[in-house]
Amino acid sequence: MKTNMELEFKSIITKEQYEALIKEFDLENNIYAQTNYYFDTPDYKLKQMHTVLRIRQKGSNYKLTKKEHGVHENEASESHIFLQEKQALKLLHEGFNALILDLPYDVENVCELTTYRCKTPYKDGTLFFDRSVYYGNVDYEVEYEVSDIKQGLKDFKEFLQLNNIEYKEPIRKSNRAYSCIMNKA
Repeated sequence: MKTNMELEFKSIITKEQYEALIKEFDLENNIYAQTNYYFDTPDYKLKQMHTVLRIRQKGSNYKLTKKEHGVHENEASESHIFLQEKQALKLLHEGFNALILDLPYDVENVCELTTYRCKTPYKDGTLFFDRSVYYGNVDYEVEYEVSDIKQGLKDFKEFLQLNNIEYKEPIRKSNRAYSCIMNKA
């Protein structure tokens, strides 16, 4: 199992801003799809703990990830296990015991979200432009991953200002997908 600390800043953007950024950074031909399949207990214990458990599929690659809040607001601790396609499909269809990621629960696939993403280096980090599709909804966001939280925040604020983007705090992708299925129940 691989563990890392992720430092990121995000903002919701409009469809027009998303399209303008893709064009400005010449990324029209670099968009790829990734689908997040979220797992939880039937009574949503992980959601209540603010823990995300997902399998992310990019092409024929699958990665099981546990994501928890870090010490700082824009920080998350991630633990990963890379899966073979056959393993991933079995977990998606049958669920599994999450003890393999130190979570003492039997979990099942509860919802999913597909993101069409492109990325580009920017200053000391990486910018991601996302269009997410889930349960009839579409939304857009910009994400900036960095290794230094202070400099990253400064650069992100500057990026937003240079592109006339008003900061709008995003809701976690997992929570957006969860809200759709919970509202249907």
